[in-house]
Amino acid sequence: MQENYLAKWLNNELSEEELAAFKKSAEYASYQRILEASNKLEAPEFNAEQAWASLKERTSKEETKVVPLRPFKQFLRVAAVVAVMLAGSYFYLNSLDESFSTDLAERTEIMLPDNSEVVLNADSKVSFSEKKWNKERKVSLEGEAFFKVAKGKKFTVSTENGYVTVLGTQFNVENRNGFFEVTCYEGLVSVSYQNIEKKLPAGTSFAAIDGKVQNSDKVATVKPSWMANESTFKSIPLKYVLAEFERQFDVEVNTENVDTEQLFTGTFSNTDINLALESISAPSQIRYTLGNDNVLFYAENAP
Repeated sequence: MQENYLAKWLNNELSEEELAAFKKSAEYASYQRILEASNKLEAPEFNAEQAWASLKERTSKEETKVVPLRPFKQFLRVAAVVAVMLAGSYFYLNSLDESFSTDLAERTEIMLPDNSEVVLNADSKVSFSEKKWNKERKVSLEGEAFFKVAKGKKFTVSTENGYVTVLGTQFNVENRNGFFEVTCYEGLVSVSYQNIEKKLPAGTSFAAIDGKVQNSDKVATVKPSWMANESTFKSIPLKYVLAEFERQFDVEVNTENVDTEQLFTGTFSNTDINLALESISAPSQIRYTLGNDNVLFYAENAP
């Protein structure tokens, strides 16, 4: 009822009786004070032009300032960047190495920039800088390779175990884990191994196994046997023979009750796996079992 009185009172719609009754209510005094206070309130004046001008001023201050570069200074900066890029590219291109490698059971032939020839045995890698070749004939070798070097400046083969230097000759270098051997087939080869320097004339070799220099015999062949698809060993620990077998046939070799430090002398075929297995097992007095991609060598008395 009072809510209806309030709405009518605000709109001056109360009758005299209703107005008298409304004035007697407890809420009338509060409503009267609110009405009097609201009549004294005045809305602030709004100047549209002034408000628009103020908005434009704030917007212009917040815009990003662009400071134009002088054309010549900008050109110098671009030229400096280009110069740095060109210098970096030159250094990068001149430091690149040519690299060739072989997988297991693979062999490849490489022609060097001076027409020197390299034949890589299985699981081997050779690299050199073609850009620097005229200044320094140097190759890095991992694994085994036969070199037929064209005559010219000093030619160097760098390995993890030692260096070989020549002027023009034919030689073979094998650099495997714990095994280092250099054989000269023509000319003269200089070998540097640890603190040892040795000259190798044609028909001689230098070998070090597990850090120990070996006594070497005369070489009767004109090229390494592996280039004729055979691997030849003379008083070499059996573990190196089995490792070469793995490389030539790309199979995993396992042993059981086999002394892999026993010395092996003999040859096995690099193309006939069954013949190779017989060539290794017979002189070593061991047996073998051939799987799809693995071989187990075991002692004859093994259960």
